[in-house]
Amino acid sequence: MALFPARALASEGMGACFSVADKVNGGDASGNRELPPQNAGQESPRLNQRLHQQGEKEKQKEEVTEEGGRAGHRRRPSGAIPCGKRTDFGYAKDFEIRYAIGKLLGHGQFGYTFVATDRANGDRVAVKRIEKAKMVLPIAVQDVKREVKILQALKGHENIVHFYNAFEDENYVYIVMELCEGGELLDRILARKDSRYTEKDAAIVVRQMLKVAAECHLHGLVHRDMKPENFLLKSTKEDSPLKATDFGLSDFIKPGKRFPDIVGSAYYVAPEVLKRISGPESDVWSIGVITYILLCGRRPFWDKTEDGIFKEVLKSKPDFKRKPWPNLSASAKDFVQKLLVKDPRARLTAAQALSHPWVREGGDAREIPLDISVLSNMRQFVKYSRLKQFALRALASTINENELADLRDQFDAIDVDKNGAISLDEMRQALAKDLPWRMKDSRALEILQAIDSNTDGLVDFSEFVAAALRVHQLEEHDSKKWNERSQAAFDKFDVDRDGYITPEELRMHTGIKGSIDPLLEEADIDKDGKISLSEFRRLLRTASMGSRNVPTQSGSQNHQNT
Repeated sequence: MALFPARALASEGMGACFSVADKVNGGDASGNRELPPQNAGQESPRLNQRLHQQGEKEKQKEEVTEEGGRAGHRRRPSGAIPCGKRTDFGYAKDFEIRYAIGKLLGHGQFGYTFVATDRANGDRVAVKRIEKAKMVLPIAVQDVKREVKILQALKGHENIVHFYNAFEDENYVYIVMELCEGGELLDRILARKDSRYTEKDAAIVVRQMLKVAAECHLHGLVHRDMKPENFLLKSTKEDSPLKATDFGLSDFIKPGKRFPDIVGSAYYVAPEVLKRISGPESDVWSIGVITYILLCGRRPFWDKTEDGIFKEVLKSKPDFKRKPWPNLSASAKDFVQKLLVKDPRARLTAAQALSHPWVREGGDAREIPLDISVLSNMRQFVKYSRLKQFALRALASTINENELADLRDQFDAIDVDKNGAISLDEMRQALAKDLPWRMKDSRALEILQAIDSNTDGLVDFSEFVAAALRVHQLEEHDSKKWNERSQAAFDKFDVDRDGYITPEELRMHTGIKGSIDPLLEEADIDKDGKISLSEFRRLLRTASMGSRNVPTQSGSQNHQNT
């Protein structure tokens, strides 16, 4: 794991944007362990043949951040006191009274990680000791504070390394965490025959990663560096649980905002990161890359240079024709494909991926976390015009329930008393779990009333589906079905089947007695006084775009003639 929460990244060009993790537990001179080069003509060699990357150690020293210099790399003016030495972090001051430091586990540029013993009960822990004198700039201090804040926020999750406390003295900051003695997931992968997992074993690993991502996202947090090196195993046992670690590149993101910087590790970086418009979806892409590697022992995107890797990520599709993919299940392939969708709007969310048949635990959806996209869609639904709400309800009615397993899981997660309907209290509780929003109770009532089409004070499953639908995914994943469904939804309005929704048909369907003009104007793009099928489909697409607030990708602008 990285021994310092480096904000890594470079200013110009995609070729020098990625920092190497500060580690010493194996690998080449820089501590970097990588999968070997791909060979298009044959199966990849055993992954434990390390790829030595010459010059990486020197490159580390030269990298700079967009803020004007990677924390700790810029030399301080002669005689100046480092920012870290001038800062009181507000942490406990009794580390040496509480803990006894033992053997060294590893070190990086900014500090060391040790095994330590709790003097009170003899428990062994891991301690990251960061030198204040090396926190030259304020950004370095901010990095440490942010990492501690993140660990505090995620404390208690079964698949995240447990945070005990943070301490400081005159010279150091100490971060005390759970000791994981099973090593990195990467080493476990490399030890496997052909560096591959069985589907069952891979699903167990991936499920734990998705739970971490979903928990982060509910806290308004994006990990931004999901990779095997950043997952530790609690013990050396074969069935040891995974523990996510190294939140050095992680950051909180405000609702509806995107990260404009490029961070991460080259092989696992999502296309939208390279386009500087990334958000929580980028973590899911990285897990998709890891899943591909677990199942076949190769990277989905590879080239000899970082620039080449980035071009592959932006333009190429993973290869599912080479062995062992023809012998793997269709469900495994479908799962990976839906995580490696280049358009983040069409990609599965972390919570949604946990409902996928391939990754479901024993066929059951156990402890599925709430999905931030579902909560976002419900919040957005209240803002839609009545016509758009009616259109979404019509679309929802065309989908079979067996195709809505992920939304059924989400509905069941919100329906705490399992009576088949979501009450106002249950709606409040669900919305409160999306921590960045922290809505007032009055907003929860407004949202419930907008979704509750039959005005009985409760939200049933069909009403929930209309508000929670991910329209863009429906179109992206199966364009033929999308055309059929949107046509069927359109036909619910177009009573005389003349290919248009007229004001009279609109009034008949909605029951509105006043002027229908405001509803008509929203969808009637060509101003001919009626709504065509293409205009109706456009109306549905705007619902999808509004809820996720992600700019349209160039590869998805192919709907003009549908």
